[in-house]
Amino acid sequence: MIKAGDQLPDVTLYEYNNDEGVCAIGPSAFSIRERCKQKKVVIFGLPGAFTPTCSEQHVPGYVASAQALAEAGVDEVLCISVNDAFVMNAWGNSLQVGDTVRMIGDGNGEFSEALGLIQDLSGRGLGRRSRRYAMVVDDLIVTHVAVEAPGKFELSDAASLLAVVR
Repeated sequence: MIKAGDQLPDVTLYEYNNDEGVCAIGPSAFSIRERCKQKKVVIFGLPGAFTPTCSEQHVPGYVASAQALAEAGVDEVLCISVNDAFVMNAWGNSLQVGDTVRMIGDGNGEFSEALGLIQDLSGRGLGRRSRRYAMVVDDLIVTHVAVEAPGKFELSDAASLLAVVR
């Protein structure tokens, strides 16, 4: 499992470009390492788009705290889930995240797997999903990581991460 002091793994992730005037044919692929190079980034992962705790608490908390995180030196906030980029985009639109939180698809679970944070929820009809977590990455080095116990939401919320980056 990823821990403080580790380097961010090099995995390709996907984001759907929702900007006006841009005709996106499909999701844009990017290297998470390239995206985080020479930046301080908060990454939070969660089990799935449109799920209750994720939609009602986890993402809205980061949207509400985005300005405070920026003032604390965070360059970007990324929400990553084992969903495709189209679903992540639709979910972000439904929550009106705008540019405050970038909604990133880890459709094959490769990033979650590389972090050691994949869980098998097949017994509940959900397949392989990410565990709920949040981390701070400073120029490719994980400086803080908080992984929730199954079914919990106590450590990876925006207020907890804000206390770490201040």
